Amino acid sequence: MQPSRTINGMKLGPASESYGQAEGAISKRCCEIAPGSGPRFRSLGVNSLVIAILSPFLALSSRRVQRVLLAMVVLDIPIQLGKVFFLRPYEADLGAIKGLTISMTTLALAGLYLSWVLRALAVRIPRERRPLHFSLPLLFYFSITVLSLAVAQDLELSSFAVFQLLEACLIYFYVANNVRTREDVLFVVSMLLGGCLLESLIMIVMQFTVTPALNWNLPIHIIAEFSGNSGYMRNGGTIGVPNVAGAYLSVLLACAAGLLFTNLGRGYKWLAMAVLGFGGFALIFTFSRGAWLALTIAVVVICYSVWRRRGLSLKAPIVILVLAALLYLPFHSLISQRLVGDDKGSAEARIPLMHLAFRMIADNPVLGVGTDNFTVAMDRYLTSEFRRAWLFTVHNKYLLVLAETGIPGLTAYLAFLLGTLRTGWKCWRLQNPLLSPLALGFVGGITGNMVHQTVDIFHIRAIQELLWLVAGLLTVMHRISAGSPVPDSLADIP
Repeated sequence: MQPSRTINGMKLGPASESYGQAEGAISKRCCEIAPGSGPRFRSLGVNSLVIAILSPFLALSSRRVQRVLLAMVVLDIPIQLGKVFFLRPYEADLGAIKGLTISMTTLALAGLYLSWVLRALAVRIPRERRPLHFSLPLLFYFSITVLSLAVAQDLELSSFAVFQLLEACLIYFYVANNVRTREDVLFVVSMLLGGCLLESLIMIVMQFTVTPALNWNLPIHIIAEFSGNSGYMRNGGTIGVPNVAGAYLSVLLACAAGLLFTNLGRGYKWLAMAVLGFGGFALIFTFSRGAWLALTIAVVVICYSVWRRRGLSLKAPIVILVLAALLYLPFHSLISQRLVGDDKGSAEARIPLMHLAFRMIADNPVLGVGTDNFTVAMDRYLTSEFRRAWLFTVHNKYLLVLAETGIPGLTAYLAFLLGTLRTGWKCWRLQNPLLSPLALGFVGGITGNMVHQTVDIFHIRAIQELLWLVAGLLTVMHRISAGSPVPDSLADIP
């Protein structure tokens, strides 16, 4: 491995050394230029142009820039900053993906992969190149999704779903192959919790400031659903849909709960408690019963696993219970109303949609009706029960995948999620004091979300990108723990 060099205050690794040599040669020549020498001034102009062209590549090869781009990907999961093209509002109102989204994540991924290519080209010794990690179930799921285009009635809608899935797969592939150290893992976890804290604060501010007449003129979408005379407002924050916002919060609140069982220092644990506190309030404001159930399952999984493994210290459960009580008491009447009150037929209305999905699956068991084509294919399967029933995409992610991509698609999808849980559980069993509790938190969060998927579709990119990123991160955490089972100094980071 060649040593790093420093040019103009910038530390350059082997990936940037060739650029550094070019700049050094140019600087040396520039020092030899005498005033009034026309040809040499023209040469200076050419050299300056070369430096200007190479500067973006120098920046991309900087580790700091790579981290900034990765942080942009992580923070864009809740912020959802982007532009939608080829908008399909009618199909979107029925549950389809609304269009082709070019987001901050799209641009950041382009920069990350260009940086990765530049670094790979700069590695001159083949043995220095590490083998790439692939997830076969994920690759198979993506292939089946693309293959379903052959039977799709509306190719444009299917292309939206394929692009969104491709973006999530690129996130997984980059994280699984480029996050390599404990410092990298802690950076990603910190960004995840920081983004969750930011989104929670936004939702809390919204809860006390948004009214039906308020118009938000912002480049990001902020959505809240008012429930008429029921007395509460369902808050979706910048993610948009309250159920999706609740799913996002439930996964990361589980991550924060897992962090409390690590031996990290106070700074990280204060961040985790802030996320649990403010995120708990935000989760209540979504009024998503599925998200509440998902978090409950996650906490049970975490506490039971810790108790079975090493006996349960009372500190972390007491913190969780106190926070839960403080969150419940001010809103107990609204929470009780949402749990046991009249839901105006919301749950009952989903049963005809399940019958509709089963009829669609029976006719298309192999490739389905095409990804994101449930809304355009369901007209052929409508029966008399829908004369007064609510018409929407089936509110069950597994039935939706089965209807749109067939039995192979659902098999691959479940294999990917279950494989992610298995990887996280293996990391937990390695008993790394830093990474194992974090892995357990993610396992609890994904377990709860898999239950939540039985009552929602999660077609918005936020939750898909979050799950795929966490899957890649768990792969890295298991690889690090298996390679270094003995705790090191990073286990006591303050």
